[in-house]
Amino acid sequence: MVSSLNPPPAVFGRTPVLLCMVLFSLSQICSAQGLFDFERPPIDYHQTIANNSITQLQSQLDQGKTTLKYSDQHGYLPGLMKLLEVSPTTQALVYSKSSLQLRRINPTTPRALYFNDEVYLGWVQGGEVVEIIATDPQLGSVFYTLSQRPIDSPKFIQDKGQCLQCHAARRTQNVPGPVVRSLFTSHNGQPVFNFGTYVSDHTSPFSQRWGGYYVTGTHGNMRHMGNILVDANQGRSAVDYDDGANVTDLSKLVNTKPYLTNESDIVALMVLEHQTQMQNLITFAHYEEVRGREYDKSMNAALDRDPKFQSEFTKRRTTRSIDTLVRYLLFADEFQLTAHVKGTSAFTETFSKRGPRDNHDRSLYQLDLQTRLFRYPLSYMIYSSSFKQLPPSTLQRIAQKLQQLLTADVNEKGLEHLTPKIKIALLDILKQTHPQLVKYW
Repeated sequence: MVSSLNPPPAVFGRTPVLLCMVLFSLSQICSAQGLFDFERPPIDYHQTIANNSITQLQSQLDQGKTTLKYSDQHGYLPGLMKLLEVSPTTQALVYSKSSLQLRRINPTTPRALYFNDEVYLGWVQGGEVVEIIATDPQLGSVFYTLSQRPIDSPKFIQDKGQCLQCHAARRTQNVPGPVVRSLFTSHNGQPVFNFGTYVSDHTSPFSQRWGGYYVTGTHGNMRHMGNILVDANQGRSAVDYDDGANVTDLSKLVNTKPYLTNESDIVALMVLEHQTQMQNLITFAHYEEVRGREYDKSMNAALDRDPKFQSEFTKRRTTRSIDTLVRYLLFADEFQLTAHVKGTSAFTETFSKRGPRDNHDRSLYQLDLQTRLFRYPLSYMIYSSSFKQLPPSTLQRIAQKLQQLLTADVNEKGLEHLTPKIKIALLDILKQTHPQLVKYW
């Protein structure tokens, strides 16, 4: 992946910011911690130079070390995916008008999403830009666009704040981040908000997932909100979930010829849901450590205390963020599948082959899909750059909390799925594939 080249970070231009009050009331954009407090020091989101897979790719392009190919049908999308190592099997088709280029999105022309562990790409038919979310170890998610006009020197344009109006709220843990929303959607692509809305992750009931998405795959008698168009005038009780169930061919619902594949794979969607909130919790834990450190630095100076003194206030904040992160890492409260889930693309096979393996050929990327998402319920995101670059003190406490939970005789509530056999497997996998964590044991 481009990030492994690790060139010096590039500096980008910024899109014009829209006045927040034009689109949202003040109360809607305020988080519990203030008006986007990460935009101010010590995080200083907009003033800190980003260093992620997109900045690194831009540097490579500027130095002439690589080129970004252009396609008449899809613009820069295929070339960008190749350079960033994003697989077409991750394609998810979204027909709700719930993103930047919403005027071009509807059930006949859905938006296509693609992702890997570090980046998310959005493409719309006839769209002016490719939408990009890049994971940055210091900043969390950073938002970019890439013009679809062919030029000699393509430039990624960093968002200055418009994207934060939707991507920095309670549903993203109050940090800049990706989110999978599930929305009842009408025939013109407009969300029907009074029917209810949901944020999806691995804890979500199956019945609340993928509203506004096309979904290909089989899932037995479980039902979801995907592949369904609702009539706002008839009420939610008229929704027939059977209409969208166990769809393996989208040809009767939408023309998929303009897209890279014919699929919107259910397994890829399940992985995407888990990953987005996992990423946000990693960012939140990082932010809390940085904020706590800055708070203690100021207070210690003001009160003439030892510079290394850590306040109870900071301990409580960081402990809460770490405990929440570790429980999510271990798939606490995961929805239990009641039927086998099977996708329609090569995603399951290719994803399961990824990752470092222990001497029993076990990997955290291996999927289960019988009763839960992963065979070994510990998030593969522990191998991500954002996780690995957490502050050492945070990593140490995460490692110690993991060890505590994986060696406990009695499981915490929500972790009942961690049988003695699974715990032993997870400990072995960690010992053999993640030396950065186990050095703290």
